[in-house]
Amino acid sequence: MSVDTSTGQAAPERLSAGRRVRRWLGANALRVYMGIAFVYLLLPVAYTFLFSFNDAGRTNLTWQGFTFDNWLNPCGAPQVCQSVVNSLTLGLLVTLVATILGTLIAFALVRYRFRGRSTTNLLIFLPMATPEVVLGSSLLALFLNIFVPLGFWTVMIAHVMFCISFVVVTVKARLASLDPRLEQAAMDLYASEAQAFRRITLPLVAPGIAAAALLAFSLSFDDFIITNFNSGQFTTFPKFVYVSATRGIPPQANVIASAMFFIALALVVIGQVIGVRRRKG
Repeated sequence: MSVDTSTGQAAPERLSAGRRVRRWLGANALRVYMGIAFVYLLLPVAYTFLFSFNDAGRTNLTWQGFTFDNWLNPCGAPQVCQSVVNSLTLGLLVTLVATILGTLIAFALVRYRFRGRSTTNLLIFLPMATPEVVLGSSLLALFLNIFVPLGFWTVMIAHVMFCISFVVVTVKARLASLDPRLEQAAMDLYASEAQAFRRITLPLVAPGIAAAALLAFSLSFDDFIITNFNSGQFTTFPKFVYVSATRGIPPQANVIASAMFFIALALVVIGQVIGVRRRKG
């Protein structure tokens, strides 16, 4: 610390430029990291959105010019909308089956004691831990050995198989957090088991079931590896994108991908707003 000779008071210490930079980084390192992480995550999304306006000819690998025609005619590329319809149909059906079966399994594992319960808990995690390449190739070998034609139904069976695990884990976590005394109090007030389940248990578990259903749908809609092994001539949107990548993904596919991103973002924002309003209420 230096002393001002004219006043006799201690003069403020002057920091070098390097020390000021290090001090600023020390105080703002988390913000810098968050900014870099967001740029890294959103850069592919920005690229996809930008090239949805590309006036592409035969290839969409280079920028040719700006146009709104792709958004006005999202089905302009051959098979792009059919692949989206296939993915939506498959995802909804897989979500319905996997959510029902997974919820029943979760209730059985949490509420009941039976022989083989520990083994079942272990086996439930195997599809989640198994690499998709192994899972897809194993299912392909199974379908070929029993002479099942590859197509929509083989993909659906494969998706249901690995989606059930995620549903069970999600619903189990919700069930484990419930207070069993709520159901006991309902039965003390002369409610039957069916009434207690319908009026108490099901509404409390419903958020977990909804979260599991959304997770199952996103996993099914997004899956490529297992689908590619077991789909045959059946084409989903991820498979269409992969096949088209060699000649440049058509801008209509970028339009659909961008639209799905913004729809998902809007749903998340709406959910957050509703949650904030409920907490304030």
